[in-house]
Amino acid sequence: MKAINAIRMGGVDVLPLVEGGKGVAISNGITAGHWAAGGGVGTFSAVNADSYDDQGRPIPQIYHEKTRTARHEELIHYAVTGALAQAGRARDIAGAKGRVHANILWEMGGAERIITEVLERGKGLINGITCGAGMPYRLSDIAAKFNIHYYPIISSARAFAALWKRAYHKTAELLGGVVYEDPWLAGGHNGLSNSENPIHPEDPYPRVLALRKQMREFGLDETPIIMAGGVWWLEEWEHWIDNPELGPIAFQFGTRPLLTKESPIGDYWKQRLLTLQEGDVFLNRFSPTGFYSSAVNNNFIHELRERNEHQVAYTAEAIGEHQAEYGVGPRKRIVYLTPADLTRVRQWEADGRTEALRTPDSSLIFVTPEKAREIVTDQVNCMGCLSTCRFSNWSQHGPDFDNGKRADPRSFCIQKTLQDIAHRGDTEDAVENNLMFSGHNAYRFASDPFYSNGFVPTVRQLFERIMTGR
Repeated sequence: MKAINAIRMGGVDVLPLVEGGKGVAISNGITAGHWAAGGGVGTFSAVNADSYDDQGRPIPQIYHEKTRTARHEELIHYAVTGALAQAGRARDIAGAKGRVHANILWEMGGAERIITEVLERGKGLINGITCGAGMPYRLSDIAAKFNIHYYPIISSARAFAALWKRAYHKTAELLGGVVYEDPWLAGGHNGLSNSENPIHPEDPYPRVLALRKQMREFGLDETPIIMAGGVWWLEEWEHWIDNPELGPIAFQFGTRPLLTKESPIGDYWKQRLLTLQEGDVFLNRFSPTGFYSSAVNNNFIHELRERNEHQVAYTAEAIGEHQAEYGVGPRKRIVYLTPADLTRVRQWEADGRTEALRTPDSSLIFVTPEKAREIVTDQVNCMGCLSTCRFSNWSQHGPDFDNGKRADPRSFCIQKTLQDIAHRGDTEDAVENNLMFSGHNAYRFASDPFYSNGFVPTVRQLFERIMTGR
């Protein structure tokens, strides 16, 4: 195994090992601080992070306002105070020289406002901003305002070229690195384009090489590329290290830091990671962001699949094969189904799926009355955690704060489920019945000898293990 030597990133020398930021209270200041103290780059999530009371207990993010726009302002407040709390914790552990980055989602509600206020109030705490989930054109403007390095997350050379030509060329000196996040292997939200096949992964090497060639055209020969997604043992990536064709490369670890003593996820969640098998993590299109995402195939995902499977198309008038009348809702407003679909619907109703909910695509999904009430309640309680949400039809842009589409009951409230698993991850109920983001290599916990007999390392032990190539 080649030696892992420091590279130049963000104006300083660091070990080319980066902690991946995992949102909603999962990558926190403690994990980031310890990772940075080891000589790498620690990353805490600034996506609705936890803040604390005087006794150090997490403050529940409960919303009291009556309107979505007012609750959105509450969310902004929680997000800013939480990010500042995590930045402070990370800096206390990492020390003055440790490299601490903040990760944000460009598509999260109020992203620009949140990170701007965090940087204004937390001067000196944060060394860099990592940002993905969308096309964050204004990321470089924010970086320039605070003289801080920025690290866009992209999934193709084409995406980076668009960002560069539109905005980043004006602030090239602050571009600390480019995160290539593999759209087939990374956890969380994935940047698959319409031209890419979700079930046919592509080799990351030629894609990263294409990114480097594009960057060289822009004069970015020495700007590091951070490989994210699918990185487990560096031994398997040895041909990337000190490779002149690729230039300076760092490696991002998102999934492995979940299973450390400092990781804030609950004990049941940690033990569940040790039982995953290959194929238990897969790409899905249920997210209210509209992006693909990678998650563990648990009860939560099963239920979303069932919603989509119990679905029929309808028309407002009798057209073609749609001749069978069906009454929807309390007033039994008539729509038209095919006779075959009406037969299926009657069977679903007999099985207890008596509630028909309209989707934006002129279809109906059939759920139980209990699930229908839950869906409607979650939609009503929307707090605008995304810039735009297909589940609730929220948009952060006025005057209507509405994305112009019917709310989609085939999706879910992402803020609700991520907060629940983050804070009740020591229970089977929370882990099996909430969204459990994960990278596709998580099944390797079960076979990696490092985790034999249920061993859970500290962050430092994991960091040192990774440095060996394993």
